[in-house]
Amino acid sequence: MSGRSRWEYLRKIHPRYQNASAEVRQQILDEFCANCSYHRKYAIRLLNGPPPQERKLRRRSRCRAYGRPLISVLSAVWEASGYPWSVRLKALLPLWMPWIRKRFSLSPALEQQLLRISPRTIDRRLQEKKQGIRKRLYGHTKPGTLLKHHIPLKTDAWDVQVPGFTEVDLVSHSGDRASGEYGHSLNMTDIHTTWVETRVVMGKGQQGVREALEEMRQALPFPLLGIDSDNGSEFINHHLHGYCQGLKIQFTRGRPYKKDDNAHIEQKNWTHVRRVLGYERYDSPAALEAIQHLYRHQLRLFQNLFLPSLKLLRKVRVGSRLKRLYTPPQTPLQRLLTCPQAYPEKVAALEKLRVSLDPFVLSQTIQKELEVIYQRASRFRPAEASDPQFPQASTERKKNQKRKRKR
Repeated sequence: MSGRSRWEYLRKIHPRYQNASAEVRQQILDEFCANCSYHRKYAIRLLNGPPPQERKLRRRSRCRAYGRPLISVLSAVWEASGYPWSVRLKALLPLWMPWIRKRFSLSPALEQQLLRISPRTIDRRLQEKKQGIRKRLYGHTKPGTLLKHHIPLKTDAWDVQVPGFTEVDLVSHSGDRASGEYGHSLNMTDIHTTWVETRVVMGKGQQGVREALEEMRQALPFPLLGIDSDNGSEFINHHLHGYCQGLKIQFTRGRPYKKDDNAHIEQKNWTHVRRVLGYERYDSPAALEAIQHLYRHQLRLFQNLFLPSLKLLRKVRVGSRLKRLYTPPQTPLQRLLTCPQAYPEKVAALEKLRVSLDPFVLSQTIQKELEVIYQRASRFRPAEASDPQFPQASTERKKNQKRKRKR
């Protein structure tokens, strides 16, 4: 029973107790103690005291523990790191702290507050800044039919303890139309370490995809042991099948029209490609060259060395609900440091590079390169309406001509 309910109960029985006989008072007192869980002597003092008066409950005002200086620093870190989830933002604060001290001149008290703030408080204090995020749809892919019976299906959950088993996918950059040739981002993510490599290719040619995969294999800091893809013809072909057989790489595929079979790479398609390049059309050599340079250098280092990510540990059934338990957030490089299968020379070079790089400067460099890339995007122009390669515009033009003839 709440305090307000006890007070209402006392207000009702107080006059009854004052006018009752000794036997009835005994019964009221027993009932009052049983319902309100009061000590008997305390209950007697309340019932023999003055009548309870109407009380105005004052709501305690709680001052905010984190002021504007801390929230401004937190907001700057959140923006520079690519707007991560609060749990990931909380995990990257200690990793970024050497550069945060230099850039913002933190006092010891402010630094302790920044390391102490909880993910839930981060969500509340940054909620106003999250209103401009928009959701969009994915691009164009088509299933292939070659070699399907020679490439085994993989439908079970990944349970690997070594790096090297990856998922791959293509992300189209067709913009507002799918005609002609345009760029695609070939995305690869490692299941165990969450390491990500990305390259851009023109079109979905089989030879171009195989060459991009070979370049990413050379850039990986661990041996490539397995590839899992969807059923697109850019992957299910003799070029890639022979390539994997020659290097003894396990090649598997998911079920058609079942994106959950490739859930890891589908998530990275959004966080590592769509959020960076958006939904513009990139079909010029200059745009693809700028995207390729970004993928090979700044963006690769920023995402793998400075951005923590979570991994699903297990699922627990609690009644009718499914509760997901995650490992503590870590960067792909931090997970790679505990793997004896990784290449020691490459890991040591990456660790040395992480210490020398400033994530804030790296984020600013990425933003500058993205501005150049956005300027090189190909957008629909009114003059293209008469171009026969745009069937929708041509159909509309023919309809307008028929209307003029009827007039």
